[in-house]
Amino acid sequence: MADPLVTVASLLAPAFERVAGRGGVDPVVRPSDRAHAQANGALPLAKELGRNPREVATEIVAAAALDGVAALEVAGPGFINLTFTAEFLAGQVALVAADDHLGVRPAAAPETVVVDYSAPNVAKEMHVGHLRTTLIGDALVRMLGFVGHRVIRENHIGDWGTPFGMLIEHVIDLGGELGEIDLTDPGALYKQARAKFDASDEFKERARQRVTLLQSRSDPMTMELWQRLVDQSADYFDLVYGRLGVLLRREDIVGESFYQPMMPAVIERLDAAGLLDESDGAKVVWVPGFTNREGDPLPLIVQARTGGFNYATSDITCVLDRVERLHATLLVYCIGTPQSQHLQMVWKATEMLGVLVPPARAVHVNNGNVLGEDRKILKSRSGEPAMLLDLVDAAIERGRAIVADRTPDLSADERDELGRTIGIGALKYAELSTDRIKDYVFDWDRMLSFEGNTAPYLQYAHARIHSIFRRAEVSPDSVLGQTPLLGEPAELQLALKLLAYDGAVAETLERWSPHRLCTYLFELAQDFTAFYDACPVLKAPSDELRTSRLALAALTARVLASGLGLLGIDAPERM
Repeated sequence: MADPLVTVASLLAPAFERVAGRGGVDPVVRPSDRAHAQANGALPLAKELGRNPREVATEIVAAAALDGVAALEVAGPGFINLTFTAEFLAGQVALVAADDHLGVRPAAAPETVVVDYSAPNVAKEMHVGHLRTTLIGDALVRMLGFVGHRVIRENHIGDWGTPFGMLIEHVIDLGGELGEIDLTDPGALYKQARAKFDASDEFKERARQRVTLLQSRSDPMTMELWQRLVDQSADYFDLVYGRLGVLLRREDIVGESFYQPMMPAVIERLDAAGLLDESDGAKVVWVPGFTNREGDPLPLIVQARTGGFNYATSDITCVLDRVERLHATLLVYCIGTPQSQHLQMVWKATEMLGVLVPPARAVHVNNGNVLGEDRKILKSRSGEPAMLLDLVDAAIERGRAIVADRTPDLSADERDELGRTIGIGALKYAELSTDRIKDYVFDWDRMLSFEGNTAPYLQYAHARIHSIFRRAEVSPDSVLGQTPLLGEPAELQLALKLLAYDGAVAETLERWSPHRLCTYLFELAQDFTAFYDACPVLKAPSDELRTSRLALAALTARVLASGLGLLGIDAPERM
């Protein structure tokens, strides 16, 4: 079971190989607006053989064994148009409907994958900059798990270093009692400490001494206050993640402090491998291929002249730990685009160290920014970056207002839950449906609309299908296993789209781009609307046709719910 494009490519491959006289020839099967699919591989093969492309395509068609699957026709300079038979598509749809994974193939070689995402800082409030990494990472975690990989979530929080000297010293000045961090403004403590640090040289010196105590882990009071800061921040992170509906939890936190004790050994390994050098008193690794603006070699600093470690040391240690302790072969970093050069240098250093070598590899899933109407970073009314929890709460509030207006007959609890589902779904989908490398403008009206490529549109499409079954007074499960009749063009088109779920998930993971799955789901909902308008379901001319169309509707609802679920979005049955 798979995307019919994948199936027909495998069936065409022997014919291509026979004409080529060798193996490993790609038929290059793609969607087409002239037929159900098009195989374009005859053109490059003809160039390789020095022959006329149409002649090569004609030979391939003659050699192909696709009886009962598709009709083949040579078109243009040597394209091969394919039109699937209704019987083939109907059989494939029935197989997909009987599959718990709806035809999505498991990974050919399941791996251990570490996904690094979200990464807030202790004692600071999560802001709009955390929205994209958190939601993109969460969607990819769900998809990787869905296709069978062993996925390890890692939230690499900032919980160590210089800022904690001033934070702890400020707490001591307040009497040594940390109290509870105000979850409405968990960054207040940091702002107070920062202001004091900037204004007082005496406080600045005490803060630096406190950092020394922290890094030595020798002072019980320092460590206790640090741990309480971390714990209360973790409570806040859990609140945000829970309200946002993402999978990250406290047990997924692996902060900078976790790697700190390992860093001296990493420096020793770099030195033993002959990779360590000195530049302006700091210990560095010279990574080939990286230069500064003047064209001089750019050093990767792993130990400052003061003896302290930095982000590069921490990130190199991360790679070593994930590959050697967790035995991960794929490291996925959901981090903003500005970190690209840093990551590339870190990965190259670990490659030179002999750690990040095949089969182990790393990928940077970068992202653009969330902008306001002025096309600048989205700000709050105070002029600071918009806080994430404020956006989440606003989404829920707006979702509940929509529900109160559209479905006043629901109970208060039902309205609250449906409002949360719509609001959070809209917030997530607006992010995930945008090409991750591009900036996008945050627009409540657009993301909460029931028209266009939005979560409410898809959620309503799912709920609408369930309303059909309620009116039919049958369960969607009652038509499972039915092989549909595909006599109408709209039925064939819907069947083709349902079978493309496998390919949509595969392409999304291949490109690390959740917006591709969003596009698929939007097109599926549109195809279902066209089918429903053209093909009466409850008033079908015969019971057999009624059951067939109900089966297509049931499978559509399941694919919509599954796809939305992979994006971390709920699919309500009533709206």
